[in-house]
Amino acid sequence: MERRSTRAGARLAVLAALAAGGRAAEAAAETPFAICGTEYTSQEAFIRSGRRCGSHLEPEEAERREEAFRQARGARGALAGADVAGGVINVYVHVIRGGPGLANGDVPDQMIQDQIAVLNDAYEAWGWSFNLVAIDRRKNVNWYTMAPGTTAEKKAKRALRQGTAVDLNIYTANPGGGLLGWSTFPSDYAGHPRLDGVVVLFSTLPGGSTVPYNLGDTAVHEVGHWMGLYHTFQGGCGVTGDQVDDTPRERSAAYGCPLGRNTCSQAGNDPITNFMDYTDDSCMFQFTFGQDARMDAQFSTYRLGN
Repeated sequence: MERRSTRAGARLAVLAALAAGGRAAEAAAETPFAICGTEYTSQEAFIRSGRRCGSHLEPEEAERREEAFRQARGARGALAGADVAGGVINVYVHVIRGGPGLANGDVPDQMIQDQIAVLNDAYEAWGWSFNLVAIDRRKNVNWYTMAPGTTAEKKAKRALRQGTAVDLNIYTANPGGGLLGWSTFPSDYAGHPRLDGVVVLFSTLPGGSTVPYNLGDTAVHEVGHWMGLYHTFQGGCGVTGDQVDDTPRERSAAYGCPLGRNTCSQAGNDPITNFMDYTDDSCMFQFTFGQDARMDAQFSTYRLGN
């Protein structure tokens, strides 16, 4: 069972239009496509590149983290009490720009406020809300094009990050290679607190130019990782999958909005409308109760008290 964001009605209309449109989506997939300054011969070429989020884990790493999570949960024991079921998360937004103007990443305050509204819309049904505390701006051409794990990322975060383990830091930048964003996981915080946070391509904020990823759901997706969620296709059709029981198994990431897609023999079509898949922003609008429980448990285990 799932709850939908309040934008779900509009998005269901998009799904209906896609269903009525026959081959329109397929035709669009064959037109030239550009993401983050990288040209692809078609949307299908972008899909084949496997790029969207830099937070996907190899199976061995995911299992290592799950074993550590089980041990941490056991160590907390009964003394910790029940998991927190929501709360207000303070947000610090760091606008990293390559030069003046929106084209160089200097996103206006209104787009940032709209992004916070999108986050609240997605998470409010699960008890979480986001409070924008501060926006800072920094021109740095090296940080502007940072990639996951690079020296540029480390320098930017160590210079800019604010708050504690329970505070969300969002960095807007212009990573290359078709990458829309990435995030640390809650379990990363203890070992690398200054690197904690979410990075998103600046033009994925609401009203940005990266169609069809410009409704703000890249940040929703990456914050899902920051809260402890894996991709819905983590583990493919395997037994453990994304460690959530009520997201149907999915062999690989879904792109576009492939209605009725079913890539695993187990019950249920692929969860293409879930925020933790790779579909277009207009196609994703749901978390599940299982994902909510996992977010609560991960937040309580790794972020509270740190």
